[in-house]
Amino acid sequence: MDPRSLAELAKALASGETSSFALTESALARIDALDSELNSFISIDREAALQDAKTADARIASGDAGPLTGIPIAHKDIFCTRNLRTSCGSRMLDDFIPPYDATVVERLRSAGAVLIGKTNMDEFAMGSSNENSFYGPCKNPWDRKRVPGGSSGGSAAAVAAGLVAAATGTDTGGSIRQPAAFCGITGLKPTYGLVSRLGMIAYASSLDQGGPMARSAEDCALLLEAMAGHDVRDSTSINRPPENYRAQLQQSLEGLRIGIPKEYFGEGLDSSVARIIEDALTEYEAMGATLQEISLPRTALSIPAYYVIAPAEASTNLSRYDGVRYGHRCNSPKDLEDLYTRSREEGFGGEVQRRILVGTYALSSGYYDAYYKKAQQVRRLIAGDFASAFESVDVIAGPTTPGVAFELGSKTSDPTAMYLEDIYTLSVNLAGLPAMSLPAGFSDGLPVGLQLIGQHFDEARLLAAAHQFQQRSDWHRQTPELELPA
Repeated sequence: MDPRSLAELAKALASGETSSFALTESALARIDALDSELNSFISIDREAALQDAKTADARIASGDAGPLTGIPIAHKDIFCTRNLRTSCGSRMLDDFIPPYDATVVERLRSAGAVLIGKTNMDEFAMGSSNENSFYGPCKNPWDRKRVPGGSSGGSAAAVAAGLVAAATGTDTGGSIRQPAAFCGITGLKPTYGLVSRLGMIAYASSLDQGGPMARSAEDCALLLEAMAGHDVRDSTSINRPPENYRAQLQQSLEGLRIGIPKEYFGEGLDSSVARIIEDALTEYEAMGATLQEISLPRTALSIPAYYVIAPAEASTNLSRYDGVRYGHRCNSPKDLEDLYTRSREEGFGGEVQRRILVGTYALSSGYYDAYYKKAQQVRRLIAGDFASAFESVDVIAGPTTPGVAFELGSKTSDPTAMYLEDIYTLSVNLAGLPAMSLPAGFSDGLPVGLQLIGQHFDEARLLAAAHQFQQRSDWHRQTPELELPA
C-alpha cells in the first residue's frame, strides 16, 4: 500500500521518484492480491490503464502535467465509461458498454488520472450496505465480516484498502458519506448541481450528486476542482465561477460558529460514537471555533419524506429498462407484456423492485397528493430548518452514522432498520446542501465518521474545516492491516 496523499504522489511523479506506470502496476498487483476477498471492484480495465499510464508519463516528461496526471483512480460503476462495462451493480446492465464517458469521467481523464476500473455498489445506488449488488457484497477492509456501507461501498473499500488513491462516488441520501465513515476515509457530497450528472445513471434525479472519496480533505479538494463545473448538457448543472479549493484549505477556524443539532445526539446514537464525536468537537473549540446547540426539528421526517420522493423518481427513471431499448432481455417471451414483465423481474433485484413499487404507488392516481405532494412539502420544511439554523451558525456538525459498520446480513431482512442507518444524512440531500464525512476515531477497532454540513456552495469552508482537523489528528492516515498472500 502506498500511504501517500494525492498531492504527495503528484510530487513524487513530478520529481521522477516514481512513474505512473509503476504506480498503476502496483495498484493492479494489489487488486489481484486482495480484491478476491474484498470484492470492491466489478470491472478492471488493465490494458487501457497501463496504456494511459504510459501516456501520463509522457505528459509528465514534457511538462504538460497537472496534479492528478498519472495517478490511478477508480470510478463507481454508476458513471458511464466509454468502451468499458457500466453495470450500476445490476443484472439489468450486466452487458452494457456505453459509447461515451460521463462528464465526471471525461474531466478526470482530461486531468490525466488513470482509470483502473469500476467499483462495486448497491444496485442502482439503492442501499446502505453494498449487499444489494448483483455481483455480491463488498467487504469492509477493517473487518471483512462487516459491510463497507452503501451505496458507494466499493469505492470506499478500495480507497481504505489502498487499492487506489482515490475514487468517485455518488450520494442520493448519504451514499458517499456513510461508506466513508464506515471505512475510515474522507468523502464529500457537493451542493446539488455543482458536479454534472451527465452520464451518471439516474436513481432519483432531484437528489443524486457525484463527489470525491479519498484519504484526506486535501485530496478531496484536488479531485473536486477537476470534477466540478458547469455542463451545458446537464440542465441541473449550476453555472458559477470555478473555485480553487486547495488555496483555501488554510483559512483560519478562529470564530467559526459550529452548530450541534440536538436531534443528532438523541436516542439511537451509539454512546461510544457520541463520545468520539464530542471529542472531535472539543478539538474544534481548541482551534478557535465556537459550539452552539441548534435544532433541526424535522430530522425524523427526512426518512419518510425521502422514501417517498426517491422511490417515486426511481420508478420513473427505471421505466426505460424494459427489455426493448437496452438492458437485460428475457429469453423467448410469449408476447410484449411477457417481455416487459419478465425482463424487469429478472433484471432487477429485490430492493430495486421494492422501491419501484413504492414509487409507482406514491405517484398513482388518488395517492399523488397524499404521498408525493405531501413529501415534497415536508422537504421544503426540512430545507427551511437548515436555512434557519444557518442564520446563526456557519457549519453544522455531528455524527455521520448512528453506529459503526454493522455485520453482513444483520439488517437485510429488515428494510426499515437499514433505512434508519441514513437518519443523519438524508436531510442534507433533501435540502441540496454540501456535506462531508471525515475520520474522527475508532470504536472497538472500527472507524467513526464526523459529518460537517455547509451552506449551498460552501464546499471551500467545509474542506478547510476538515483539513484543519486533519492537520491536528492522524485518524485519516490509519489503514487496515491486510496481509498480502506470500
